[in-house]
Amino acid sequence: MDDTPRREPAFQDESEAYSLFQRGIAFLREQHPAQAAMLLEQALRLEPGKNSIREALGRAEFTLGMHEQAAVRFRDVLGDAPDNDYAQYALGRCLLKLGLTDEARAHLRLARALRPQSDLYREALSALE
Repeated sequence: MDDTPRREPAFQDESEAYSLFQRGIAFLREQHPAQAAMLLEQALRLEPGKNSIREALGRAEFTLGMHEQAAVRFRDVLGDAPDNDYAQYALGRCLLKLGLTDEARAHLRLARALRPQSDLYREALSALE
């Protein structure tokens, strides 16, 4: 176990975690998922309960082909926010990559039900049915 003292959560504009998060998001936008993952992992260590960091890290891990780890990230998000439509969708995509089609379908259906106007979710679900 790490003996490093824990910092008080302070996800503010000037916080180190926020800076790491913003830089990680920039790397995701620029299609550099490995660099993004490295920064987002650091941010998550500083702010372990932040769903925004978990979600971004899950996106980077998915892009890197780390589907099991990405699924864990999206499950963590859903543990705190089961109505997060994007996390439902992303977990469904991870599960598809892992060959768990029935479980994936259930999460994609939830995503679609939570945001019925999304073409992305509709197309992902239609591809399975």
